[in-house]
Amino acid sequence: MLSRTADNLYWIARYMERADTIARLLEVGSRISLLPSAHGYRSEWDSLLQASGLAVAFAQKYGDPVQRNIESFLFFDRDNPSSIASCITAARENGRIVRTALTSQVWDALNTAFQELKALEREERSRLELSRLTDWTMRHAAMLRGAIDATLLRNDGFNFLNIGYYLERGDNTARLMDVKYYVLLPRLEFVGSGLDNYQWSTLLRAMGAQRAFHWAYGGEVTAAKIADFLILNPQSPRSLATCAAGLVNHLGRVAKAYGRETLAQAKARALLAEVEGANVEAIFDEGLHEYLTRHIAATADLALAIHDAYLSGEMRQCG
Repeated sequence: MLSRTADNLYWIARYMERADTIARLLEVGSRISLLPSAHGYRSEWDSLLQASGLAVAFAQKYGDPVQRNIESFLFFDRDNPSSIASCITAARENGRIVRTALTSQVWDALNTAFQELKALEREERSRLELSRLTDWTMRHAAMLRGAIDATLLRNDGFNFLNIGYYLERGDNTARLMDVKYYVLLPRLEFVGSGLDNYQWSTLLRAMGAQRAFHWAYGGEVTAAKIADFLILNPQSPRSLATCAAGLVNHLGRVAKAYGRETLAQAKARALLAEVEGANVEAIFDEGLHEYLTRHIAATADLALAIHDAYLSGEMRQCG
């Protein structure tokens, strides 16, 4: 497969998964802001910007983190390359470039999301409730993923799409968990309280994982159980363990198809070994924020290795 085509497919998945995550970040902020006593180290809305890595860009354009401005910045703002509008537009453009590598169902899912986005942008902002926007985004992200899983050949294109998905999803799971850190964790007097556990439950709901969590653990919701579920549990579809294993799998398939390994495969295995070698007690002893920050940095390092090995364009044909 041409590295350029692999790059387009990889970024289709990353952009759509990122749009889904931004929607979930907005939902976390919206739910937590309804709590009258939610006074953390930073405001719940500022925490979204901190966890998404967009605080500096937002401050340069808007100043203080006011809810309405944050909603606009994260959903509609084309100056923000990670806004939902920017991500969906970029995913559709990447899809248009590699249209012949996609089934009609995958292209329709991408194009429909883009056309409906343009209609949303024409509506009066005051008529658009945040819950409508977040639900719309998550629905279209799920429709695209379903079309990919149901209709594409399990070939190189499928592997690069999934490499993009798992890389972005693992990074985003860590960032979504970090929202919880920024909102509450530094206030030690609240750890283990009803408010603490309610916010963990809110995080599960925003990630669409509440029912799966209760199936896996049952009983009381605690920070330790949720950290185990979202970091270490290979049955959890969004856990760091699941995403790292997915990267090892699909990068391994690529290496087998091309007859050689690269630094990307080694880094993916190291990422998986780091997660599988951890336990909740050690993670909390280190500090959840510190652990997540290390994981995010390792994921970024892996992304660079994938780019250098397969997507940079230096190899006009992989293998």
